Amino acid sequence: MEYSDVSYIGVLILVRGYIHEGHKLLTHPLSGSIKPKETPYKSIVISADALGLDIQSLSIIEESIACVDKFKDYTMTYAVLNDFMEIDCSLIESRLDKGEGEC
Repeated sequence: MEYSDVSYIGVLILVRGYIHEGHKLLTHPLSGSIKPKETPYKSIVISADALGLDIQSLSIIEESIACVDKFKDYTMTYAVLNDFMEIDCSLIESRLDKGEGEC
């Protein structure tokens, strides 16, 4: 697990770097029903092992970066930020096997 204090698009760019190193996307970068840039938090699961460039993962991350780049940024209150943190945690926990992590 890695935390980076970057924007949503910053997370996508970091993940793209891991994909270039040979990691594979295990969750979609645009999962959930929240519009990109309306949430300050984004968790993405990638493979632990780098097994070579996965073209499908690369295509998905590039399309996700292009999509997020189209949306405008929002300013949010502290309470709203906490709500989005809980939503992101819930989305990623639903993808992990029980007992493999907590937010």
